[in-house]
Amino acid sequence: MLFSGRAHPTLAQEVAQLLEAELVPTTAYDFANGEIYVRFDKSVRGCDAFVIQSHSAPINEAIMEQLIMIDALKRASAKRITVVLPFYGYARQDKKHLGREPISARLMADLFLSAGADRLMTVDLHTAQIQGFFDGPVDHLLAMPILTRHVKKKYGDKQLAVVSPDAGRIKVAESWANSLGGAPLAFIHKTRDISRPNESKANRVVGEVAGRTCILVDDLIDTGGTIVQAAEALKADGAEDVIIAATHAVFSGPAVDRLKNCCAREVIVTNTLPLTDEMQFDKLTVLSIAPLLAQAISAVFEDGSVTSLFKE
Repeated sequence: MLFSGRAHPTLAQEVAQLLEAELVPTTAYDFANGEIYVRFDKSVRGCDAFVIQSHSAPINEAIMEQLIMIDALKRASAKRITVVLPFYGYARQDKKHLGREPISARLMADLFLSAGADRLMTVDLHTAQIQGFFDGPVDHLLAMPILTRHVKKKYGDKQLAVVSPDAGRIKVAESWANSLGGAPLAFIHKTRDISRPNESKANRVVGEVAGRTCILVDDLIDTGGTIVQAAEALKADGAEDVIIAATHAVFSGPAVDRLKNCCAREVIVTNTLPLTDEMQFDKLTVLSIAPLLAQAISAVFEDGSVTSLFKE
């Protein structure tokens, strides 16, 4: 049985259609003081439950609603509860940079476990080791095949280079390079002030990018500052074109204006998070993650292999 929170019902509906299933009718509303109420309108006893909720803004409400849905399922005797998180909230807080900081990504995993989740399914975690925070099976799905398919189709005849916006994403960029037929790698050396979130400075390009179409890859775009600076640095270093590719379009604050006016030819994202009309712009391409989620849900339900979904 498939269940959807109110954060991104369009994606949940698309997944349900691909699985030829229906979303379970749900009554959900907020009390005057902001408390959330959820009740499922049909019996869920003994079911294999998949609870789909993307952690979009307002993020804390989306998380709380999903936790309440899980609790409702557990108390209604669902057999197994799989939490489907197209975007895992707080994933960037996965380690301590300074003393007296929380590790909020771990807290998130503990909350899902306490609520009654048996399994997590998510797409492109900020760092893969977050899987170890949850004491149970975690299906870490990769959007890369969806994104690379689009890049190959549109830019396969160009001289490509894969660029990581910082040293920390090099392993992801390597996977991209292999998928794109061994394209050369480069990365942007940047400095970040850890006391100022969402701010960094692109210093220099490490690697050969002159005359190439650069595929600038990242897991998410939040305010767009880092990725736009990286694109400008690549252009300044002689790149012929810059294509930005990221899984999660968080698009906070000035992100849309920055991306719209930057030097990149195209910005490719997936629909793990809802995109309003105000977030759309000419050079934006949104690819659907629903087929990947549907295949993974089907594989888990039928006790099949999720890993096999990523074999090219």
